[in-house]
Amino acid sequence: MKKDGKKNVRETALDLLEAVEKNQSYSNLLLNHAIQKNAIPPKDIGLLTELTYGTLQRRMSLDFYLQPFLQGNKKIEGWVKQLLRVTLYQMVYLDKIPDRAAIFEAVEIAKKRGHKGISGMVNGVLRNIQRQGLPSLETLADSIERLAIETSHPIWLVKRWVEQLGFEQTKQMCELNLTAPLQTARVNLTKITKDACLAKLIEEGYQVEASEVIPEAIKCYRGNLANSTAFKEGFLTIQDESSMLAAIALNVGKNERILDACAAPGGKSTHIGEKLQNTGQVISLDLHEHKVKLINENANRLELTNIKANVLDSRNVQAHFEKESFDRILLDAPCSGLGVMRRKPDMKYVKKEEDVLRLSEIQKNLLKAVSPLLKKGGILVYSTCTVDREENHEVVETFLKDQVDFEGDPTLKDRMPELIRPLVNGFQLQILPQDIGSDGFYIACLRKKV
Repeated sequence: MKKDGKKNVRETALDLLEAVEKNQSYSNLLLNHAIQKNAIPPKDIGLLTELTYGTLQRRMSLDFYLQPFLQGNKKIEGWVKQLLRVTLYQMVYLDKIPDRAAIFEAVEIAKKRGHKGISGMVNGVLRNIQRQGLPSLETLADSIERLAIETSHPIWLVKRWVEQLGFEQTKQMCELNLTAPLQTARVNLTKITKDACLAKLIEEGYQVEASEVIPEAIKCYRGNLANSTAFKEGFLTIQDESSMLAAIALNVGKNERILDACAAPGGKSTHIGEKLQNTGQVISLDLHEHKVKLINENANRLELTNIKANVLDSRNVQAHFEKESFDRILLDAPCSGLGVMRRKPDMKYVKKEEDVLRLSEIQKNLLKAVSPLLKKGGILVYSTCTVDREENHEVVETFLKDQVDFEGDPTLKDRMPELIRPLVNGFQLQILPQDIGSDGFYIACLRKKV
């Protein structure tokens, strides 16, 4: 244990898990702050990330395993429950940490934070698990409940996905959601070629290679590209591969005027700006001033002069822009984010079914608001980073039923990268995380009739 007031890796992980559960704060934001505050050495950052994210990812499984050993312990303090979870996570899922070392650390933390009774209880529970082994998930007769507990996804969500996607697709998605995502980035082809960018990064010590899916994308296997010189010099943008498909779907041409209606932090706006080869204009809107600032920062870093960012609620666009004044519109709508669970593992315990229903109404209102601004013959791309039909297919179906001057654009498939084409269904594309190892993402390509 550290004596200087700074906390070690397991204590820091415990604090993070407590903060996430108590305040419903996102773990990715808290993690970076905790690393700096407790001066965690670089060699231990990987373990801290693993303990925090891993325990969050597997929380329902861990609670299932702990439950029989906690009977009789009526009122357990929150931090003690988190300590048992993070220790059991090490015992069950981390081969490199011996059980005795994990248990010893847990008992030391319990002594430091609690009284002798608590440290005795923690020791007893963990030793009993070590002796008796884990309860079997096979005792759960219901296949949906078993999959939910096994992969730590709320039962309501697993049930919903099974109804929409079938059991096998749901199982694959839930299992993949337990794995760490790979960092990918988009090369700024207005400033550098992909090969030259890869060479620069390799020279800097990054383990990178070209994406086999998206022509302008690269994949990173070691190192954080946000810290690279190439990033600082505006040669790349960190973005998920499936998210890059939105700008490709728009099919922009030089000198066009494009509206990005919900643009922050600017990944898609800057991609559109690059595709325009720094010609034309991208009007990027967001509701919040601090997020608009992020769009401007990204555009400046990439040296894109064709992006104009404004603070505006896109439901009110018609009061600010002329009808039929944009060649293309991207509406990357606010959504439940169920496609990005690997990046935000705590999200799945916070989201509720009613959130999906509430968001679908906002999405419909946004589509209705932005559509009159599109020129005849122009393309409107509706996208989300979720996998739920209610926020995707059903929103678009309602829009097309109400707006008779729009139709699905069947040429979407033609401009998609080769490996994506089999996933396109007419004018719609639903990517599940297991399809290309990316985030879950949805695109509908709509055309305004001439």
